[in-house]
Amino acid sequence: MQNKGAIRLFAILLALVSLYQLIFTFYTHKVENSATEYAEMRAGTEATPEEIRQYEVHYLDSMAHEPVYNFLGIRKYTYMDCKNREINFGLDLKGGMNLILEVKVSDIVEALSNYNQDENFLKAIALAEEREKTSVRDFVSLFGEAFEEVAPNGSLAAIFNTVELREKVQYDSSNEEVLLVLQEESHSAIENAFNIIRTRIDRFGVVQPNVQRLQKDGQVLIELPGVTEPERVRNLLKGSASLEFWETYNNEEVYNSLVRANEIISRIEQGESNSASVDVIADIDQDEVSKETTSEDEGLGLLSEIEGDSTVVEESDIRSLFTLLQPSGRAEGPVVGVAAGRNMSQIDAWLNLDQVRSVLPRDLRLKWTVKPIPVSNLQYYGIPETRESYYQLIAIRSTSHDGRPPLEGDAIANAGDRVSANGSFEIEMSMNSEGAKTWARLTKANIGKSIAIVLDGYVYSFPTVQNEIRGGQSSITGDFTPEEAKDLATILNSGKLPAPARIVEDTVVGPSLGQEAVDAGLRSFIWAFVVVLLYMIIYYGIKAGIVADIALVANMFFVMGVLAAFNAVLTLPGIAGIVLTIGMSVDANVLIYERIREEMRAGKGLRLAITDGYKNAFSAIIDANVTTFLTGLILFLFGTGAIKGFATTLMIGIATSFFSAIFITRLIFESLLTSKIDVTFGSKWTENLFNNLKIAFLEKRKLFFIISLAFILISIGSLTTRGLKQGIDFTGGRSYVVRFDEPVIASDISAALSAAFEGANTEVKTFGTDNQIRITTNYLIENTEAEADEMVGDALFAGLSSFLPEGITEDVYLSDYQMSSQKVGPTVATDIRNKAGYAIFFSLLVIFLYILIRFHTWQLGLGAIGAVVHDVLVVLGIFSLTYSIMPFAMEIDQAFIAAILTVIGYSINDTVVVFDRIREFRKLYPKRKTMEVFDMAVNSTISRTINTSMTTLVVLLVIFFFGSEVIQGFVFALIVGVVVGTYSSIFIASPIAYTFMKKQEGLKEAKGRN
Repeated sequence: MQNKGAIRLFAILLALVSLYQLIFTFYTHKVENSATEYAEMRAGTEATPEEIRQYEVHYLDSMAHEPVYNFLGIRKYTYMDCKNREINFGLDLKGGMNLILEVKVSDIVEALSNYNQDENFLKAIALAEEREKTSVRDFVSLFGEAFEEVAPNGSLAAIFNTVELREKVQYDSSNEEVLLVLQEESHSAIENAFNIIRTRIDRFGVVQPNVQRLQKDGQVLIELPGVTEPERVRNLLKGSASLEFWETYNNEEVYNSLVRANEIISRIEQGESNSASVDVIADIDQDEVSKETTSEDEGLGLLSEIEGDSTVVEESDIRSLFTLLQPSGRAEGPVVGVAAGRNMSQIDAWLNLDQVRSVLPRDLRLKWTVKPIPVSNLQYYGIPETRESYYQLIAIRSTSHDGRPPLEGDAIANAGDRVSANGSFEIEMSMNSEGAKTWARLTKANIGKSIAIVLDGYVYSFPTVQNEIRGGQSSITGDFTPEEAKDLATILNSGKLPAPARIVEDTVVGPSLGQEAVDAGLRSFIWAFVVVLLYMIIYYGIKAGIVADIALVANMFFVMGVLAAFNAVLTLPGIAGIVLTIGMSVDANVLIYERIREEMRAGKGLRLAITDGYKNAFSAIIDANVTTFLTGLILFLFGTGAIKGFATTLMIGIATSFFSAIFITRLIFESLLTSKIDVTFGSKWTENLFNNLKIAFLEKRKLFFIISLAFILISIGSLTTRGLKQGIDFTGGRSYVVRFDEPVIASDISAALSAAFEGANTEVKTFGTDNQIRITTNYLIENTEAEADEMVGDALFAGLSSFLPEGITEDVYLSDYQMSSQKVGPTVATDIRNKAGYAIFFSLLVIFLYILIRFHTWQLGLGAIGAVVHDVLVVLGIFSLTYSIMPFAMEIDQAFIAAILTVIGYSINDTVVVFDRIREFRKLYPKRKTMEVFDMAVNSTISRTINTSMTTLVVLLVIFFFGSEVIQGFVFALIVGVVVGTYSSIFIASPIAYTFMKKQEGLKEAKGRN
């Protein structure tokens, strides 16, 4: 083998990189295990899970910026550094919340028209909304076409020449010009909505949140792992943005009041019990619990410190406001103090006490800045440089009788970022006429003072007024980066346009259900791995089997390392993808070993047989891996969430298994041969298995065509009459998994919920154990009002109350009994359905083109596509026939589409190996009959087909029986697909290709005779 040194070096480097990436996960878990031990010790045996969780959170907060891993003495990594580099687990594995928020462009357009009631305008909006459900084009373009149809001579300028748009839309503006303005304004509103949502999530304090735009305009994906208060999240995200301009106090005007507040808080704290509480733990001085460490072991010192001295919390001298809030003394400006982010909630709680409010000015409002203070500015407040985030507390002055700000966001006409004359970034803004008058009055009254710009209760900027600003034109200066200036300008623009965000998809997975999924996934992974390792040793002998097993172990190590390096999210379907990769990665080893056995049977020596075996198997391995990889790529491009995770792990697994099977095993064999160690490629039970097969497969093709046609007709008949059980991914709806204390009967719960859900389409099925059920309903799914979710939740609780312990409140039910929930709005369901169709179509097209290019024979491409269509129809038919009788979910959803595409990839994988041998034999034996060549190819690859199918099937069966019930339907589709795909690669693909080849040969012969 050439370039052995380069391959060996690459393997070593890949192993080192994988180890480096995985070590962060190890240290993260080490810290989190210490947090769990600490929480259990401090909370005591009577504590609730929520109380224990709070102790864990405060421990991890204290460790967030402490070094826990020292990499070769070169760099120290904090807990947060390690957390950001660890393998991410999806919500189905660790619990949490997943949402898709949508800012509907139709709402924006209506708002821009000032909710014009013109009949043609409303008809055009309705028509565009209807077309948007099945179109990939943007809403504004669809609206423009709809308006042209409804009112051919209508003028959009007459509708959109509003106060807010009068500078951009004139009475004589053409419809095309107005549509361009609407495009610009809608994009601005969506950008602003994204910034607001992202800021709200950042302030929520979730570890590793994921906020990203989706392909569809106005949709934002939010993933919040570990969230235990989903209702709070929903309220936070659905609330409309509130942009306000406030007058401020100077610090010196309120300093004495804060001193008195400090004394009152000190007396209150001195009078309270010294026993440990969550609030007190939150107040532990960072200097007491976060000392600089010199090694990763010292970075875990908080637990041992507290274990060694149980009086750390009780004897702490944290008893007043100024121990957590660093006051600004009598400095000028509205900043009254700064505090660490972890102490802000405690300070707010103190400042809201009635005794404290009584000594503060009645018109004083204290609000935090949205951004932490730059580290370089901390010394100004007497704070040494630290990795911890500190925020400023701003003194807001409320001067109106009703407590409202003097100026709100609707006064802003336009805002934009620019570079000032001195090179700094600033925001230029202009106001409407009413806003300009108020702004002039406000700035005149506050010359020398600051005006605070507040969004969602947080201060974004507090510029000092230099002079009265007339005409509504002004600029905001500050220490802005280009991105910050752009974001603030976008936020200021939000005041002119209401763009409410609706939750169109909502999934909540309880941590206990997530942990059970992790346990089941790991259990299935271990068993499947062990079974495959033993199978290879039994079938190919100890030495060859161990070499293949080494490649499999290396492959798993590389897969996990690459996942960590890419910061990919590992989900339950992702684990299925990894475990499936185990079965499919065996394929390359099987191909190589079978070719080596053929070469040895031809009389070649061991060294030459190994060399020729690798060389002759290479093209089949390439084709099989590329076709499966293309399927994974299409899944990645068109899938979302868990499906994208499945595709990611599948593609990574294919790439690493190719390297492991081709190069690592070759290096090992070269080493064994150099050491003159004899290697055999079979055991006494398998050495002569499948040798000298001469089955006339093609002669029986009509029989198999009839059998397959019968299956297809039955499938089509069932699909036509019974149809498929579509999941809420495709129809829209809500789904809940509820666990009871005792076994329940699904039909009894269904009867109770039918009344609660007022005749809506509701299904109740046992889910896994007999005390757990899955409820699916479309009750109120078309209702887009904010109260709809609460109404459905109340109805569900009312329907289930008779099956719950007496006296259980709805809050207890949500935390202890409802294990997961999911909501998919109708618009999202339409998008998912469309993407699924595109994924299947493009996968078939790409695979056909690949086979056509690689084999230069359209008949082979047609045979492969025919086999794939056969497999898909049979799988769909089996699901249609059995969805009502199976004890697990057999719904057509995103996971099912992933299974179908995997079946397509697997079927093509099998078929391509046979076609590769057909191509080889046609070159070797050009004078033999086509039927004979086909039969030889199928017979010579039958051992590979059976071996690969058996290992993959064994893996899937292990997942099916030992894995979580969440993916049983998904795995069942794969099991059926593997069985049917193996059948079709032998009995359908090759006969179809042969039939069309014979027809073409007959046409050529007829043409030659003529």
